[in-house]
Amino acid sequence: MMRFGIVARRDKEAALKLAYRVYDFLKVSGYEVFVDREAQRHLPEFNEKDVIPLEEMDVDFIIAIGGDGTILRVEHRTKRDIPILGINMGTLGFLTEVEPNETFFALNKLIEGDYYIDERMKLRTYLNREISIPDALNEVAILTGIPGKIIHLKYYVDNGLADELRSDGLIVSTPTGSTGYSMSAGGPFVDPRLDVMVITPLAPIALSSRPMIVPAKSKIDIRILTVHREAILAIDGQFYTYISPDTEISVRKSPRKTRFVRFSNSLYPKYPMKIKKKF
Repeated sequence: MMRFGIVARRDKEAALKLAYRVYDFLKVSGYEVFVDREAQRHLPEFNEKDVIPLEEMDVDFIIAIGGDGTILRVEHRTKRDIPILGINMGTLGFLTEVEPNETFFALNKLIEGDYYIDERMKLRTYLNREISIPDALNEVAILTGIPGKIIHLKYYVDNGLADELRSDGLIVSTPTGSTGYSMSAGGPFVDPRLDVMVITPLAPIALSSRPMIVPAKSKIDIRILTVHREAILAIDGQFYTYISPDTEISVRKSPRKTRFVRFSNSLYPKYPMKIKKKF
């Protein structure tokens, strides 16, 4: 018997109501269902005995009702690589799989086993050779601690100096994250089937500083040369911490993966879009 977890966007009433409908559907269908405690705080109709903290969820699938932020919250706080079915109730929804009106059709396909698992790589960040922060599904960003003030840093790939930057920061992203912060900073789109990392300078002064794509097995070391100011380390736009200039920062491929429930294995449209001629 499958066990389900439900996580919902907390600031949108429609997401919480859909979460309750999903909860009720699965309960009536005879499945064991658990609800994120933070969702229950905003919609108390959930049965208290089915409510647990997200960190304690030990289920076969998590139904994430929200946008990319909801999925990233699941990824940062769960302890296992639990497959996620994302239902888009957000603004962008790059990581979500289905729209709200497709929810119960998708749930039936999941129950029937008509799906596949899409695994995405993550990044692990070491500070002074220790792991103390969540893995990143999208990107690791080193940012200037004071807006308007540049940060001076060097970064190395497999112990070789790749570049020395004076910029607003540096972004190291996965292929999944290549469509996010990295792309807005001028980085390329990378097919998520590729096993690589993208290194993107953020508003560099030198015109020669350009994005790089390196193998995922590479080790990226970052050293901050700005002496008198702290920098900010941001993980997926969800986790932030200040780091001192003497901190040794290393980014590597994580042994963990994010697992998404998908119903189609096609990343691109099967047929090209028709271009309307203008006369």
